Amino acid sequence: MAEAEPQEENCETSMRKMENCNKDLEKLLEEMEKITVRAAWMTYNIVTIHTNPDLANSMKHLQDAFLRCKEQMGRKWQEVLKE
Repeated sequence: MAEAEPQEENCETSMRKMENCNKDLEKLLEEMEKITVRAAWMTYNIVTIHTNPDLANSMKHLQDAFLRCKEQMGRKWQEVLKE
C-alpha cells in the first residue's frame, strides 16, 4: 500500500507537467499564428507597393501631410498653453 502513494504522486505530477506543457504549446502556437499573419500582411503590402508605384507615392504624400499637420498642431498647442 505504501508503494502505491508515490506512484500516484508521480502520475499526478506527470499529468500536471503535461497539462502545463500543452498550455505552453498552445500559447506558442498562438504567437506563431500572429507572427505568420503579420508576415503575410507585410508581404501583401510589399507586393502591392511594388506592383503599383503610385500607391507608394500616395502613401509618402499622406505621411508628409500628416507630419506637417502634427507639427502645426504642436505649435498651436504650445501657443494655447502660453496664453
